[in-house]
Amino acid sequence: MIMIRRILALFVLLPGVLLAQNNSTHNYKLEKDVLWASPEGFDLTMDIYTPDTGKDSYPVLIIYHGGGWLINNKSIMDEMSQYVASHGEYVVCNVNYRLLGDQDNTVTMDEIVGDVFGALLWVKEHVAQYNGDPKRVAVTGDSAGGHLASMVVLMENKLNDCGFSEGPDGFRSSYIPEGKKLKKLVKKGGMEVQAGLISYGAFDLLAACQGDFEQESNFFWQMGGAKARPIFGDSISVTENPEYYKMVSPIYNIPKASERKLPPQLLTVGSKDDLTTPELVSAYKAKLEEAGHPVEYWVHEGRPHAFLDSGTNDYLGISFDKDAIPALEVMLDFLDKVL
Repeated sequence: MIMIRRILALFVLLPGVLLAQNNSTHNYKLEKDVLWASPEGFDLTMDIYTPDTGKDSYPVLIIYHGGGWLINNKSIMDEMSQYVASHGEYVVCNVNYRLLGDQDNTVTMDEIVGDVFGALLWVKEHVAQYNGDPKRVAVTGDSAGGHLASMVVLMENKLNDCGFSEGPDGFRSSYIPEGKKLKKLVKKGGMEVQAGLISYGAFDLLAACQGDFEQESNFFWQMGGAKARPIFGDSISVTENPEYYKMVSPIYNIPKASERKLPPQLLTVGSKDDLTTPELVSAYKAKLEEAGHPVEYWVHEGRPHAFLDSGTNDYLGISFDKDAIPALEVMLDFLDKVL
């Protein structure tokens, strides 16, 4: 039975560290805005939460935020990060990545995927300093972040040194450990994760861009304050170059289990989500099962899109305490089982 617990946290600020005290669970240490990469001078940071329960090592959960690849930053996942760190025994890494509108509206979707792989590599190289176990890493995200977490689960063998500059053959990581070769890291399993928790993710960017995603009418471009454009730049179009769009669409990149086994995955969605509908998520689940991969599926009854976001959203009629916590209990149960 899943217990729904409300966060009642008190915060004590210490030099360089934020210590959270929760009257129903345990404390955690927080290192904010840890710089992990600066692609083309654009600083990328993450917040790292370590449970204060006396263990030498904890499994790791990396969080990629949502927002249509155009809005939000890691702060939208602050309350989720706090909840997981104080109610579970996991080091939580809440990650910033570049958005399409960044760097004068020139960032491309393959570069964003390279950012989330870079964050994974950085975590694997450095998380032991925060009592995290680099051999027990799960990735999660919601909406656009769910898409990015799915890409990490699926495409860990599709990394190269040049990215999409010579065609959609692979992704260039925004972070590569000094003195190491990306190809060798991939061959040694250095990009593998042990679980994926995908909440109302976007699985078919080809179909989205054949629709209105790249148009001014799409509200994410309006909210992000950037001029609508093709997600790979003006020289690549969805009609002329569909192979680029397929490469960043999880639904076209599921390997057969006989060729490469994927880690266990949990897919979640709200029953009233009209952006990433239960039908779309269940169709992706069916594709994973058809390929022979382990996957669980949970529907959050009565909830719309974005139920994991921090704070409240009056437009959607959701709040973190009411809507996120039941889902996070399901997610923690899954993590406890697979990690």
